[in-house]
Amino acid sequence: LLARGFDLVSGGTDNHLMLVDLRPVHITGKEMEHRLDEVYITVNKNAIPNDPEKPMVTSGIRVGTPAVTTRGLQTEDMEKIAEFMYLTATQFETKADEIRAGVSEICAKYPLYE
Repeated sequence: LLARGFDLVSGGTDNHLMLVDLRPVHITGKEMEHRLDEVYITVNKNAIPNDPEKPMVTSGIRVGTPAVTTRGLQTEDMEKIAEFMYLTATQFETKADEIRAGVSEICAKYPLYE
């Protein structure tokens, strides 16, 4: 995410949660949460420290990793997800179908159960 222009509030993470400041990519937490939901990626809008946005809008999202680690995704899969998140923030109107297909492909590769 950092390589794609996102900003992690703490500069990184020591646990399974990340708070992502979306201001560098010019989208609100509310809009990003909605767009990601449309492409099958679940996050929560979340306020960041000294957030200039209203609490129901926010400037950030909270991203958790338990779902992807439970499925067994690898580093290269997480790179794809980071790219999907970037494209969702910056090119949603033209790339949503492509992103949705990519997410579906990863989910099929790592089913919750067989």
